[in-house]
Amino acid sequence: MAPHPLADLTERAQTIFRQVVETYLASGHPVGSRLLADQGGINLSPASIRSVLADLEAMGLLAAPHVSAGRMPTTAGLRLFVDAMLNVGMPSPGEQAVIEERLSESRQVDEALEEASAILSDLSGAAGMVMVPRRETVLAQFSLVPLSGGRALAIMVGEDGQIENRMLDLPASAAPAALEQAANYINARLVGRTLGAAARLVEEELRDRRTALDEAARDLVERGLAQWSHDAASRPVLIVRGQARLLDETALSDLDRVRQLLDDLENKQAIADLLDQAREAEATRIFIGAENRLFALTGSAVIASPYRDREGRIIGVLGVVGPTRLNYGRLVPMVDFTARSLGRRIG
Repeated sequence: MAPHPLADLTERAQTIFRQVVETYLASGHPVGSRLLADQGGINLSPASIRSVLADLEAMGLLAAPHVSAGRMPTTAGLRLFVDAMLNVGMPSPGEQAVIEERLSESRQVDEALEEASAILSDLSGAAGMVMVPRRETVLAQFSLVPLSGGRALAIMVGEDGQIENRMLDLPASAAPAALEQAANYINARLVGRTLGAAARLVEEELRDRRTALDEAARDLVERGLAQWSHDAASRPVLIVRGQARLLDETALSDLDRVRQLLDDLENKQAIADLLDQAREAEATRIFIGAENRLFALTGSAVIASPYRDREGRIIGVLGVVGPTRLNYGRLVPMVDFTARSLGRRIG
């Protein structure tokens, strides 16, 4: 059922509806008329409140999970609340300081991505997610350091400052000159290219015999680039942290739902496809429950925001996933602030 415009609700109904939703989001439990009356702010008897609750239920904005139980917002009710009634500001100064400080301690891009996911989980009490940027490392410098035992340490520096090391087994015929020759070739011919473009150029030059590399040096160049290209292609598309936080006390009454959500999180590609819908969003997006096929069975919600590089280009998406009773007013600005901070750190 599509959410009703706020104008369809009387001022009294809006007040009661807001209080039901905010109380439910804070407690995770259905809200009854007597509790609303005891909370104050509604100058009505429990009987009058029950009448309004019944009207809201008839409109599809509230539901009663059990006979004689209180009401809780439906997916349509939550959508109306977040679209038309949600008040958002900025994260608290303390939360902003934590986000900035923890991200600044990350020396490499991969560390910053991991830390952003952990930060979102720690501050939200839900699971944090970060999509890995869709971009290949561009070579800036390469070196090979001979080690004992017929091995060498390959060191690659990307244009973004990221440093990656790999251990390579040396061919039996490899002499120290082969390592120097291979490193010189890569630095002279491949710097400024992505790994994929570098691998294609090497393949062409070797096929057309346009290089003077000896057999050992050719082997080192080919195997080194192949390993890095494979590693880049096999990196997870999504980093998820804090799944255990989804097993809180309210989850014990609905373990099947939580188990399904954890299974969904294991299927990272499906979650990444969902987050990808927020890639072109101008602002933070909220996906609630059955609005999305992926979470139709789990009643979960996702708050997601794109993060950008210094040129304003979207390079990824991050967010939190948890039950639909997430604290949207607090988490929407937190996700947005983390996205902007991460973009400044790695962009």
